Amino acid sequence: MAEIIQKDGTWVFDGDALRLTPGRDKNVSLFRKTLGELVVPLGALAGVSFEQGKKAGRLRLRLRDGADPLLHATGGRLTEPHDPYQLIVESDRYGVAEYLVEEVRNALLLDQVPADPVDAYLLPGPSVPLSVSAGDGTATFDGEHIRLEWNWKTEDAKAAAGSRTLALADLTGVEWHPAAGLENGHLRFTVRNAPTKAPPKYDPNAVELWGFKKDPLMALVAAAVQARLPHPARAIATDVPQPRPELPSPPVASAEDDHDALLRRLRELGELHRSGVLTDDEFTMAKQAVLKRM
Repeated sequence: MAEIIQKDGTWVFDGDALRLTPGRDKNVSLFRKTLGELVVPLGALAGVSFEQGKKAGRLRLRLRDGADPLLHATGGRLTEPHDPYQLIVESDRYGVAEYLVEEVRNALLLDQVPADPVDAYLLPGPSVPLSVSAGDGTATFDGEHIRLEWNWKTEDAKAAAGSRTLALADLTGVEWHPAAGLENGHLRFTVRNAPTKAPPKYDPNAVELWGFKKDPLMALVAAAVQARLPHPARAIATDVPQPRPELPSPPVASAEDDHDALLRRLRELGELHRSGVLTDDEFTMAKQAVLKRM
């Protein structure tokens, strides 16, 4: 077993999985503390690295594409303070960090874990029920339904429509974008047969985010919903037109089989001629045609 304990968190590797527990230090983000402990199976890992710095280093995990609903829902938009797959390492613990990296890499080689994408989630996503208030509303998810409720900061037309409940079965997607610069972020749900291009400020299926402390928590709602939607790799596979099956080609007769068939045809013509069905001229013409094929 390999273990490293830091103010930023604790990572423990038992040969089958990595257990990532966020620290209680004041510098650990609210997002990581709320997400809590993660158990990452060895089969979900694509790699691990350790980068040394003058004052501190950083452990990084790389997961296989499609293994984690959180990474899919956030699309790589979680910044470093909120990334649960990084750990700040103090300089006096560099040796321990390097040992953990070596142990994980050896296990990946021993188990011959591929780095290719997967077509099923290998992590369960955040647990439910889950409720987050940020931006212009509150998003609550119980595993089957999402409820969106608005606050006093919500745009008037959007608030006038009242609270909204979306069934998981009616959703085709979910996305989370943090606020960046002058552009606001959002948590948006895509409803089947009801696409919208309205800005999040006016979209009744979206919560608008303004870049405040609790905004990243909306990514937990996105990940919990994503974990219960069809895996994107399988959805793409079903959308790709499948080639039509080819009809079997008629069997190709061998030269020997063809010769036997022509002999049988000659015998049939002879019988038809003897029985008077074919005249002399008809029999002669038909026989010559068969003989040419032989």
